[in-house]
Amino acid sequence: MTIPNPTTAVRVMRAPRARRSSWLFLVSAIVLAVVTLAAAFAPFVAPYDPDAVDFLTFNGGPSAAHWLGTDGLGRDILSRMIWGARTALLGPLLVVVFSTIVGILLGLLAGWRGGWIDAVLGRVFDVVFAFPALLIAIMAVALFGKGLVAPVIAMSLAYAPYVARLTRSLIAAERNRPYVSAYRVQGFGGAWIALRRVLPNVFPIVGAQSTLNFGYVLAELAGLSFLGLGVQAPAADWGAMINEAQPGIAGGHFLPAVIPAIAVVIVVVAVNLIGEELSERIGGGVSA
Repeated sequence: MTIPNPTTAVRVMRAPRARRSSWLFLVSAIVLAVVTLAAAFAPFVAPYDPDAVDFLTFNGGPSAAHWLGTDGLGRDILSRMIWGARTALLGPLLVVVFSTIVGILLGLLAGWRGGWIDAVLGRVFDVVFAFPALLIAIMAVALFGKGLVAPVIAMSLAYAPYVARLTRSLIAAERNRPYVSAYRVQGFGGAWIALRRVLPNVFPIVGAQSTLNFGYVLAELAGLSFLGLGVQAPAADWGAMINEAQPGIAGGHFLPAVIPAIAVVIVVVAVNLIGEELSERIGGGVSA
């Protein structure tokens, strides 16, 4: 009787899942690339001015002239979707960049120095965790006014502790590794070791987590615009487009609301799939 090789069996079991993950990752990357390119080249790609009103085509259906139809003011939905992708992607990008920078610096400080600094920052993070990011953004809008700036700053501060706590745990584990002791013996300073050797080792994992945060922030900022607290009309924004389309739903005109809602869902799912795939690949590489 032949005993099967366990390694071969595990490889066979993992192969279909690996192929499925790679396929989903590729599709998600293509979707995100198309949306990003459309947003970047909106003036050249959009067939119409996003704010151009046509009194003869209110709530028009898809046609050769308007592929996705028109909204309640006769504006081309496709053009507004393309221009709206700019604010839909820019806001989350700014939040992820700022929160990642602040979170990495705070997490590096807490994880590397430890002691009372770690304890104080830990308590500050706990306080921020008690408030949802969307609630903090709404408070910022109430204090500083509607628009994109206040929610971006508020959500950057709300998401920074998530990045900081992850960075802190990774740094705390890395600082006890032999290569850190070897650098200390050679006379390198603690700041140099932390910034030049330890931080690059943990940054890929933190970056993968920040990719997941991008999808969450996109959905929350779209929800804020839907509530009328984010990007304001007549500027094109996916969340604001859903808000503006509400009166037409009662008359059976669903496309102006459904299309931007589907776009939000597709982009969020694509970003989450990319983030999860990156996390698995980086985690697999680290564990190996």
